[in-house]
Amino acid sequence: MLINIHAAKCIGIDAVPVTVEIDVTSGIGIHLVGLADAAVKESLLRTMTALQSMGFRIPGKKIVINLAPADMHKKGSGYDVPIALGIIASSGQMDLPLLGDYMVMGELSLDGGIREVSGALPIVELAMKEGLKGCILPEESAMEAVEFEGIEIFAVRDLRDVLRVLCGEEECGDLKVAARKRKMLANNNPVGPDGCLRESGAFAPMDFSEIIGQEGAKRGVEIACAGGHNVIMIGSPGSGKSSLAKAMAGILPPMTLEESVQTSKVYSVAGKGNPMGGLMKTRPFRSPHYSASVAALLGGGSDNILPGEISLAHNGILMIDEFCEAPKKILEVLRAPMEDRKVTISRLKSKVEFPADFMLVAAANPCPCGYYGEGDRCTCSPSRRLAYLSKLSGPIMDRIDIQLWMHPIDSRKLVERRPAESSETVARRVLKAREIQRRRFAGDGIFCNASMNNRLIEKYCPLDSACKELLERIIDRMGLSARACTRIIKLARTIADLDGSADIRPEHISEASSYRFLDRQNIL
Repeated sequence: MLINIHAAKCIGIDAVPVTVEIDVTSGIGIHLVGLADAAVKESLLRTMTALQSMGFRIPGKKIVINLAPADMHKKGSGYDVPIALGIIASSGQMDLPLLGDYMVMGELSLDGGIREVSGALPIVELAMKEGLKGCILPEESAMEAVEFEGIEIFAVRDLRDVLRVLCGEEECGDLKVAARKRKMLANNNPVGPDGCLRESGAFAPMDFSEIIGQEGAKRGVEIACAGGHNVIMIGSPGSGKSSLAKAMAGILPPMTLEESVQTSKVYSVAGKGNPMGGLMKTRPFRSPHYSASVAALLGGGSDNILPGEISLAHNGILMIDEFCEAPKKILEVLRAPMEDRKVTISRLKSKVEFPADFMLVAAANPCPCGYYGEGDRCTCSPSRRLAYLSKLSGPIMDRIDIQLWMHPIDSRKLVERRPAESSETVARRVLKAREIQRRRFAGDGIFCNASMNNRLIEKYCPLDSACKELLERIIDRMGLSARACTRIIKLARTIADLDGSADIRPEHISEASSYRFLDRQNIL
């Protein structure tokens, strides 16, 4: 008897359908075909043991298991449950009338329990596109999709729960993800302000009021957050670069639904989704060490290609401290993702694309000793300083919109410790500017000014004669590239949004150009 079960495979942040076909006929042996990797092949012994532990028999016949389409590699242990269901149904041990209505994924333990699988969100999206009635997923994985509507999602703990759903003899409302979430809330699990359950040890950003002084740098990072612009902070040790970078996470606006789905899918595919909280509401803040490998930043893997740090920072912040200490190769790999807002990972037999629309926040010292520009404290020669900052190549700096030089805080300000503006106040201004951009780019597929291409710049950033004349003088004086020129225009658009101005004015162009001091020649 031939049985077909709906399953899926994740490619990038999207899922594609996989049909698990099982046929039990006369003969001997168990045969698995369909370009399965070692993890899928190992599932046979695991699945058979689980079935026997639950009282099912293994048919003494020839069992053929095909994972279709046969020309696509299948990886992972998520096909355990579909294979087990196919054996049960094709051997006539149970009648499962609803088997063709649901997409099923899960890894089996030897006692029949079901362990989580990655990629729950893309799988649920695929089931909706395929017009299926619902999805049956492990409890930890299914809770990621708790906010999806219009499709039934069952969170199961073991194979018995799956059989309850597919037999169709009872309602099984207690297995739906909404019921599971209500139960968790009733058990006093930690709940965030948005009503979603939180993981322990969540990142807590600093407040702007805790950072003394640095008003100019605070203005720069406010503009960066308002428009999604890349920023680099250069200054001596203790000037507040890292603290200000961490405080940026507290003034970013909440993600829109579309942004939340995109980011949550990246984390779901990477196996890092919060199983208790549904979609991510807080923008990610990733801070890899500067010694991280290229694969760790871009993503990769031989058998299972996973997203790297730049994709995990999608719609959020990628912070790299001690930027000039990083190997030049690491810095240069950021160039294409910063421009294209995506990363493509190519292998011999596969090519995967992940989104990478992140804000780069870099922090660096001005020289090896860290004290250039602070009186006579610097012990570095001019050649050493030039060699140190030479890692900031022209192509990299062209892609960084805001360049800030931070000096140590004045001793009087340190002692007086006057109260500063709070992150909440700054966040309100940032949110207001982002709302302007959300309405402006509705239907254009982007969310902030930094993502504008040349066509959108022409459409949304018209310059009057005074602005054009000023910009021409700035380009000639500073020797800016065409890319740097367009980024000044984008930055001026964000400054105008913060001011509530519908048009870009000369003062906006002037302030935007003031944040590109590293483009000037002989700064050292």
